[in-house]
Amino acid sequence: MLAPPDERGRMTGDAVRATLAESGTDGVFAIVASFGTTNSGAIDELDAVADVCTELGAWMHVDAAYGGAALCAPSTAEDRRGFERADSFGIDPHKWLFAPYDSAALVYRAPELAAAAHAQHGVYLDVVSRDDWNPADFAFHLSRRARGLPLWFSLATHGTDAYTEAVETTLTVTRRFAAELDRRDGFTCLLDPQLSVVLFRVDGWDADRYAAWSKSRAKAGVALVVPTVWQGEPCYRTCVVNPLTTEAMLSSILDDMTNFGAR
Repeated sequence: MLAPPDERGRMTGDAVRATLAESGTDGVFAIVASFGTTNSGAIDELDAVADVCTELGAWMHVDAAYGGAALCAPSTAEDRRGFERADSFGIDPHKWLFAPYDSAALVYRAPELAAAAHAQHGVYLDVVSRDDWNPADFAFHLSRRARGLPLWFSLATHGTDAYTEAVETTLTVTRRFAAELDRRDGFTCLLDPQLSVVLFRVDGWDADRYAAWSKSRAKAGVALVVPTVWQGEPCYRTCVVNPLTTEAMLSSILDDMTNFGAR
């Protein structure tokens, strides 16, 4: 079942309770919250959702595939309150932690529970000691590459402070870009950024105009910014994950849109 989001795209504790009251709790064993949705970067009310999970005795999983990198950033401390109560979370370091595709991780509070669910048994596996830590016991697939090594090497080389600085830089650029959109004529920032995603409208443009600019500027090598939809309205989405992205770069994209719209 799905709990409807609020006006900021977040799943709230009240919405979860209302959905459960309507649909019932029979068979509900887990609730999945988001820490940074893909389209808008929304952060669900993690603490309130955790309260519901505690009351139900349900597992709380947090989808932090994109947003999990913000755990490095002190500026997000209030927004992520309740994250620490999750039973598990998923994160993709290739999205915002500068690792190559397809670096990904699934983290458990109590790994032994995951092993009880996922460990596979067969005569061809009898030689494997169940007393040893084995990644194959914590997900449904046995074979996998060492996807975590590139992230580990980077952390060992640069240290965690470098990650904090890099993620905070992207967040600062994002907030300043949103502020510039508020100041500029001809643009409307549709949602205050919760992480590093900005949704904005070019006033007066229709879906065809959005698509035309995106296609032409990608072909020219200017920028790859593709349209999306927010609450039924076409718009643009930027997601700043590179600490080398500057405010000037983003401003130049707005300049280009303005010039394109004047044609």
